[in-house]
Amino acid sequence: MAFARSFQCTQCGAAVSLDAPGTTHRNHCPRCLWSRHLDRNTPGDRKATCSAGMEPIAVTVRGKGSWVLVHRCLSCGRLRLNRTAGDDNPLLLLRLAALPLTMPPFPVQRLQDDD
Repeated sequence: MAFARSFQCTQCGAAVSLDAPGTTHRNHCPRCLWSRHLDRNTPGDRKATCSAGMEPIAVTVRGKGSWVLVHRCLSCGRLRLNRTAGDDNPLLLLRLAALPLTMPPFPVQRLQDDD
């Protein structure tokens, strides 16, 4: 049985190859980093019933420095972690990483040096 080796991103329309450097289960667009809610329990199981868009909301680091995208389903709210791929948009990854710095939970004035 033959399987498709690419998909079209439902967010930005880019043609996305499933062959990605650094991951064996590409499930997000390298151009806009959006995904679809397809997997329920394990990467590649394709058992989710939702299939809504999944917004990239953050990045985290795991293991020995591997960056991981955090996606949130727009329909059911489920969070999923997805390993980044070598061809992911580096500017968007950095924007996600810096996002918490743009919204500190305290007044920035408190950071003034008291010297």
